[in-house]
Amino acid sequence: MSVWVQAHPQLQGRALVPGCGLGHDVVFLAEAGYESVGVDLSATAIQRAMATHPGHASRFVLGDLFALPEAWKGSFDFIFEHTCLCALPPHLRQAYAETVGQLLRPGGLLVGVWFIEPEMDPGESGPPFGISLEELSALFPPHAWAVEEDYIPEQAYAGREKRERLRALRKIS
Repeated sequence: MSVWVQAHPQLQGRALVPGCGLGHDVVFLAEAGYESVGVDLSATAIQRAMATHPGHASRFVLGDLFALPEAWKGSFDFIFEHTCLCALPPHLRQAYAETVGQLLRPGGLLVGVWFIEPEMDPGESGPPFGISLEELSALFPPHAWAVEEDYIPEQAYAGREKRERLRALRKIS
């Protein structure tokens, strides 16, 4: 994600990081000029994010992505996805797609580094839960989302090399 942000320095706006964990992406985006906020279901993660980044503590919100305030709907220019979807049980993927669609304003961007590998490593049971390109495309169909960029990033988490894919999707309506 950082490479994508650095490649688009002209872009700014209100950004959400769902499943923000320890908040590193939220802080990176804030320092890049975005009005960023992170939400996570884990109280421990939010407490640790606030403790790790006290100057940005107000950016971290304890909450359920599927039950965010009504005022948040349509209020984000960007959603930066990295580890939220792959942490969710696969039966929640459609709800995730609908929720991020509701949170983005028309024309907003969903920039995701998606874990593309449907097969688990031996002994793994998830999370993370990989997703196929076909399923990712079905979650964000072309009548509602335009693919702006799509590539395998050179940088990845250890063990996920060539198993992550950056896809930037523009919400059409």
